[in-house]
Amino acid sequence: MDRQERLDRLFAEMTAYYSGDPRRVQHFVKVHGFAALIGRLEKLDPAVQEVLEAAAYVHDIGIRPAEEKYGCCDGKLQEQEGPAAAREMLTGLGFDEVLVERVCWLVGHHHTYDRIDGMDYQILVEADFLVNLYESFQDRHEGRTAFGGEGKDAAAAALEKIFRTGSGSGICRTMFGL
Repeated sequence: MDRQERLDRLFAEMTAYYSGDPRRVQHFVKVHGFAALIGRLEKLDPAVQEVLEAAAYVHDIGIRPAEEKYGCCDGKLQEQEGPAAAREMLTGLGFDEVLVERVCWLVGHHHTYDRIDGMDYQILVEADFLVNLYESFQDRHEGRTAFGGEGKDAAAAALEKIFRTGSGSGICRTMFGL
């Protein structure tokens, strides 16, 4: 099975995992889209690109087990509960152990921003920020068409503090009008 077939199977499996929760499906699809694009624009090695894309699909897989165990799913609980769920899914789909290890590590650190090591980690964080900035703004300002005020301020702060790739920074500037 080739790389794209493995990733497509993971996409389908994650959609089934979040059955009945279209918001979470939409979230991982958008994070994957930005991560895949930034990775290609940054010319990642194909093996690193596959890790990045797999991690983008499963990055929030810890939400469900955290909610079941603790009744909430903050970032730290997602990082704590996510690797085991990611490992089970990725192993079940036949992903290589080296990829599984790195993806599980990324899932367990994707809300930790002070020790980013590796382009896969950096791009995953940037893609998640692109989506979270928009989604959190939309949640509070339903019906607004322009991105402004505190949303634009949050995007500008994230651009300065989080974004390091040229491609991710450019997408952030363009998308949020910075």
